[in-house]
Amino acid sequence: MALPYFVLTPDMGTDYDTVMGYSIRIALLLALVAMLASCGGRDGSVENQNQGADISPVPSQPQSDEEAIAALLVAESEGVLHQDMDLLAGIWLEDSFITDAHHTPDYKDDDATWHGIDAIMDRYVVLVFPGNPQTAKPEIQSLTVQDDSAEAVSSTHIGEEVSPAGDRWGFAKKDGRWYIQSLTYNLEPENR
Repeated sequence: MALPYFVLTPDMGTDYDTVMGYSIRIALLLALVAMLASCGGRDGSVENQNQGADISPVPSQPQSDEEAIAALLVAESEGVLHQDMDLLAGIWLEDSFITDAHHTPDYKDDDATWHGIDAIMDRYVVLVFPGNPQTAKPEIQSLTVQDDSAEAVSSTHIGEEVSPAGDRWGFAKKDGRWYIQSLTYNLEPENR
């Protein structure tokens, strides 16, 4: 298809503006078509781009159980920072739970608990993401692995907030892969 050829001169008045407007639109349209064409695979289809690539939201499992669990805590922090729901959903078990101890670790009646993956994902959307954390870094203080289950206590730094009493995590190994089973946070008593 041949593009129309215009001779443009500044003394064309409004016709110059109209022709320039069309020329800019055509140039933008051609640039958009070129960008879209470069996004596809060799045959122009997007489906072929990721063939053979591991596009799992969870990185491959490290060699030791301890490394795998540390990687899960890092992945959870990254999921929070990037608000990556696919990543977060991929590291929790379906029957997992999260408990907010409300700074009263010895008093369970005031705890808030989210049961199941759907409730946990809702918690991220409603409570965690609106805080828009810019940094999150878990530091494992203790880790105990026994067969296909593990418990860890970590000190988590989220922005300026630090949980000095630690967050308590539970993990389960299923089909050779570790997942987060539980989290209890706000374990440090409030200063009254």
